[in-house]
Amino acid sequence: MSATDTPAGTPSRVLIVVTHLLGVGHLARMAAVGRAMAAAGMEVTIASGGRVAATVDTTGCHRIQLPPVHCVGTDFRTLYAAPGLVANAAHLAARRDALIEAFDTVRPDALLTELYPFGRRSLAAEFDALLAHARAATPRPVILASIRDVLNPPSTPEKAEGALATLATVYDGVLFHGAAALVPLSASWPVPPALERRLIETGYVHDGARTFEEGGSDGTDEVIVSGGGSAAGLPLARHALAAAGLIPERQWRLLVGSGVPAEAFATLEAEAPANMRVERTRPDFPALLARAALSISQAGYNTVLDLAAAKARAILVPFAEGAEREQTQRAGELARRGLVRMLAAATLTGAELAAAVRVALGEPRPDWSGIGRDGAARTAAGVEAAIARRRAANDAFARLEATLARARTAGRTLAFWWRDDDAVAPTPALEALLAARARWAVPLSLAVIPARATPALAERLAGETQVDVLLHGWAHANHAPAGEKKAEFGAHRPLASMIADIEAGRARLDTLFGTRVLPVFVPPWNRIAPELVERLPALGIAALSTYKRRPPDGPAAPLRLNTHWDPIDWRAGGGLVEEAGLLDGLVRRIEEELASPPDVLEPIGLLTHHLVHDGWIDRLLGEVMDRLLASGTVRFISPRVLLAAQAERR
Repeated sequence: MSATDTPAGTPSRVLIVVTHLLGVGHLARMAAVGRAMAAAGMEVTIASGGRVAATVDTTGCHRIQLPPVHCVGTDFRTLYAAPGLVANAAHLAARRDALIEAFDTVRPDALLTELYPFGRRSLAAEFDALLAHARAATPRPVILASIRDVLNPPSTPEKAEGALATLATVYDGVLFHGAAALVPLSASWPVPPALERRLIETGYVHDGARTFEEGGSDGTDEVIVSGGGSAAGLPLARHALAAAGLIPERQWRLLVGSGVPAEAFATLEAEAPANMRVERTRPDFPALLARAALSISQAGYNTVLDLAAAKARAILVPFAEGAEREQTQRAGELARRGLVRMLAAATLTGAELAAAVRVALGEPRPDWSGIGRDGAARTAAGVEAAIARRRAANDAFARLEATLARARTAGRTLAFWWRDDDAVAPTPALEALLAARARWAVPLSLAVIPARATPALAERLAGETQVDVLLHGWAHANHAPAGEKKAEFGAHRPLASMIADIEAGRARLDTLFGTRVLPVFVPPWNRIAPELVERLPALGIAALSTYKRRPPDGPAAPLRLNTHWDPIDWRAGGGLVEEAGLLDGLVRRIEEELASPPDVLEPIGLLTHHLVHDGWIDRLLGEVMDRLLASGTVRFISPRVLLAAQAERR
């Protein structure tokens, strides 16, 4: 058992961090997820940062109440510790400290942050402190964001970019509690490929555990009006009072959330017409919906799933104050599919609502079967799988460190080199690459595409040290016939044409980069015709660089200087290769070196492609480089040194 292993049979520990600021929907959803995880055998702790919500069922979970905060209306920037009392620095610091203490007490295998970093930016300080603490933990937990089907779109591109940067720096994945076939995340939030690859689609999470007395009759053939748990539903409630008065022949029932003050509740009760009963929200709300003739509500996540479970007719009046767009997006998609009728809150009147009720009551019940509601169980399975992947990666890192320690004990120096392909011009990605090289203070070989290389790239590299330029084909153009693996210098091309391209490429790189260019040929896609290899020395090419170990019985010239470790999952279309397998591949290369006499094998080559990296690739690369450089046994060398040594031997 490795140092990072958990003994067999030990339940996985999960810490869920959630803060509801208005109603209790966020907490209710995560409570449903927590109960499903507990039912699957996990030990679940829910750290709740909103106001105490005794009605939310957290059976099977340990619940920690943080010093609470809430907001008023749609002002999510101003946080209140109590009614009328703005949360001060001491209150927020107490929340942060309580989160850190909860983490240290639970020592979770998985940390879930609800909504952050897509939202809850007013709580960024406490989340960031917790995430930094979690990242430094040993063993490191898997860190997942948890989001609903529809988000409030970012108000600026910078906010979306900032969220993605935080995800790539800290998180392993994003639990998407929705269904892309119904409402893709891209409908409300920018989803670049890097984020798409990290989404774990769970389906909708329905709080189906709420129980009620069978055989009841409350709600039968009634119009049920509900506005969520907070005062945000009061405008809808007032319109419902007016509408009910216009349809006296139908019994109505208005359910008022626990967050609505007693005075407002009393006013609604006093002003309700004779055919409307006014009550506080009831735990048997799903049963009322199932028996009702029609539901009128906002379009919150949990409410919509209750409607789907009840197969209810529904009129949705989405909450849309301030910058809120989430409910409007969700309701609009459901209306487009013919599942609900949608009315705009901003222009709603009692008469309009009454007219919509009359129409809806004459329609058949919609078919809600297309909305699956098993997301809680699927989330539990997804988190358990993510925990397994994180444990495997942690163990692989431990094996890497142990192998490096063995090399150090044996007094071996492990030679590495670094090649990055496809440079053509200055880009933000190139800037990040050069900054990383400077931070690690290691030599870098840029494989530059001659036909596409720009003078601007030469100007950008002019002031760089320890950066060499290699000849990366000619135009990085695929000449292979359809159905064959891509190649620019494969056996299907005339030899003379390929020789001409190499000569033109050398001339162009020499003109642009001068002495920075090394006589090393890097064929695109790492494929080259054998007959061309034999001609390379005559073309002034001293070394050939492809991928995988050089053949032990290969010719002495050109020198084979291959790469052996590539973090990109090309077969999947990009993104990071599964971490444990990637790390173990590097361990095998080091073990091969240790099993051979010194200087027999070529240096271990790291291969990167800066133009297609995402933050997760860069993070893993940084973690590997930090360990290699801290080992005291790894030395990065430039092909320039190897070529000079080869020349001396001749």
